[in-house]
Amino acid sequence: MKWSISIIALLLLWSCEHNQEQNAQGKWIKGTEQEKLEIVESQFRGFDMAMVETGYRYQELYWAGQDENWEYADYQIEKIRKGIENGLKRSPKRAKSAEHFLTVAIPEMEKALEKRDILVFNKNFQIFTNNCISCHAMEKVPSFTIKNHFTDNHL
Repeated sequence: MKWSISIIALLLLWSCEHNQEQNAQGKWIKGTEQEKLEIVESQFRGFDMAMVETGYRYQELYWAGQDENWEYADYQIEKIRKGIENGLKRSPKRAKSAEHFLTVAIPEMEKALEKRDILVFNKNFQIFTNNCISCHAMEKVPSFTIKNHFTDNHL
């Protein structure tokens, strides 16, 4: 009796583990290993998804500066850098345009944030925004109107 209970318990455990493995992959990812990899890669898309994150972080950076929440502003500029770097891994053809942004615009904004001064922040945020606009122009991508009480610019 003990053996039969043990065998049944083992079969149930194996069955649960086996079902979890099948469900972990997902039912929509089908095909060869290469095809599955391509499906997952396509979900990350190209640089456009990096720009979605960057746009969000850009707004958060602005409001963090207006609120003089410097730690949050530091966090946002770090995430902008990371988002762009990750986007370049997916779309390396954008590297030339992003180089100035990564090597000049972001470091200059970081220096401005070190001052912990809203006037310095606002001046440098305008320059930062102009760098965004320049990058968009170089890439010949659509621009988007950014309106706030500090500046009227197009991205």
